[in-house]
Amino acid sequence: MRIEDKTLKALAASLNLRQMRHEILSSNIANADTPGYKAKRVDFENALQRALDVDENMEMLTSENGHFDVGNGGFDNLEPDIYDDPNGVVSEDGNTVDRDAELAKMAENKILYDSAVKLLNKKLGMLKYTINQEK
Repeated sequence: MRIEDKTLKALAASLNLRQMRHEILSSNIANADTPGYKAKRVDFENALQRALDVDENMEMLTSENGHFDVGNGGFDNLEPDIYDDPNGVVSEDGNTVDRDAELAKMAENKILYDSAVKLLNKKLGMLKYTINQEK
């Protein structure tokens, strides 16, 4: 049985991207004393929004059969943007990592990750309940 549920896909994608953000934050913290290291950021909210196509304005208009649908990204090719943090304060050795700020971002990311896990569990619980009721 294949379930094509946009919410499940969004929650799974969110978990994967939150894990990626955790790894990048961990890397930033690990390199806090590395001279010249630039703190990295990952922006997956825009990628997730494109995949969800929340406002339905990101999809390219295909009015004829010969047109290719290249607008809606979908969840199969979800690619977040990873970039050097332009707001980092450069220290004497050229490093832009603020260890305290990174730890705060990591704590926030963990809270959001845990929330997504709870939502996913609730959604799966509802599906399980529905399936059991239909028997």
